[in-house]
Amino acid sequence: MHPARRFLPAALCCLWLLGSSALAAPPAAAPAGNAELSRLLAAFLEDTPMVSDFQSLTDEIGGRATGAPANLRAVEWALARLREAGVDARKEPFQMPSLWLERSARATLRGEGVNYTSRVAAMPFSTATPKGGLTAPLVSVGRGTEKDFQALGARARGAFLLVETEELKDIDGLFREYTEDAAIEQRVYASGAAGVAYMGSRPHDLLYRHNVAAGLRNTLPMFVMERDGALRALRLLRTGKALTLTAELDLQTGPAYTSYNVIGELRGTTHPEEIVLVGAHLDSWDLGTGALDNGANVAALIDVARQMRRLGVKPARTVRFALWNGEEQGMYGSWGYTRTHEAELDQHVMVASLDVGCGRINGFYTGRRPELPPLVDQALAPVKGLGPFTQVDEPLVGTDNFDFMLHGVPNLVANQEPELYGPNYHARSDEVDKCDVRQLRLNAAIVAALTYGFSQMDAKLPRHSRAQVEELARTTELLEQMKSFNVYEDWVAGRRGRK
Repeated sequence: MHPARRFLPAALCCLWLLGSSALAAPPAAAPAGNAELSRLLAAFLEDTPMVSDFQSLTDEIGGRATGAPANLRAVEWALARLREAGVDARKEPFQMPSLWLERSARATLRGEGVNYTSRVAAMPFSTATPKGGLTAPLVSVGRGTEKDFQALGARARGAFLLVETEELKDIDGLFREYTEDAAIEQRVYASGAAGVAYMGSRPHDLLYRHNVAAGLRNTLPMFVMERDGALRALRLLRTGKALTLTAELDLQTGPAYTSYNVIGELRGTTHPEEIVLVGAHLDSWDLGTGALDNGANVAALIDVARQMRRLGVKPARTVRFALWNGEEQGMYGSWGYTRTHEAELDQHVMVASLDVGCGRINGFYTGRRPELPPLVDQALAPVKGLGPFTQVDEPLVGTDNFDFMLHGVPNLVANQEPELYGPNYHARSDEVDKCDVRQLRLNAAIVAALTYGFSQMDAKLPRHSRAQVEELARTTELLEQMKSFNVYEDWVAGRRGRK
């Protein structure tokens, strides 16, 4: 039996046992609405195609970095799945600023009596090395703090810098890496170094993609080295052994090109001009198969659309299901959507993003909109037995709610228990067997309730002005988050966000 299926009987049993207490209709809903919503939620008791879709996207198509042939296959796959379900669906083009894909990468370390090769993964937006590789002295810069760089001094110039890391244990450590690496890179550029080798933070020599914080502005080769190979080099350096490192990074790079989002739509019956949008990014990095990040949520979202269409659910507002591309490189697909649909953004009632694997949805980030958490609570009331749900009224950067937030649109990000997400993030190990599909089915029911609730409720929050978004940035950690994710300059320059 495939590992992903081992949770399925438990999922169905759990849902049946939760019964009416978990899936009861909201008391305030009209009788017809109660029946319609009850049928929709009951659909997730059945053996729907969600799991087989999940396996097809990950095991058959696999890793699907934007710009790669596998990504184009994923676009056609998603379009076909939605259309087969009877959902109106289309591809929407947007511009990616440049192409970046790894063909191959390796590093060779040499010194007196030392010669070994270490597995490495090029960091997205790294520069390529010349044919035959780039050789330079390898020196340790400790954890890469300001004090470490001061101690290293002129020895950094022209060298590869080995940056030590702690072993990653959880998602908090993951976000700490993003924050620390952005600061380390600025010190690297100032030092005149030839390039950077980050010690892998994952156990068992697991390789992963970790974006260069400077993005397209980067000018150096940067890569992650398997942990044991990096620790070996560090021990040698600490004994006084002089080492050189030859990095061979063969990359496929190119100019701007067109990629595609996939948009499914169920037209509203009474307010078709008003839009509720729920999204999950379709792209992934390429070392693993993009199961937790983010194939699981793609499969769940397609199944919510499928069940709403199959059951003839009639949302009052138009519901759009967005499968974004270009998320991993900088949320470019959702950014492209806000540009293409800028004239409609006043009519976007709510935008939600799903992007943390298969962990239980325990609430939503609501973006410092105090009037929004009560509406989320109202929408989730029919599935309160799958909670408890707690809304976190703070803004969040790093997924496809971002550009909607900058445009002042009420936006949500699912707050999911991280489970196995952190250690497998962007890694070779991001495979189907890391997902508890029992919980994935429960999450789909939660998303269905949220989507239905916002499509039917009378409330509609106003879109925030540019001044209100600027106030949000000044009074929260939003600006620091934007800097960590290399999107701050686009905001300041007016390229992203509301005018």
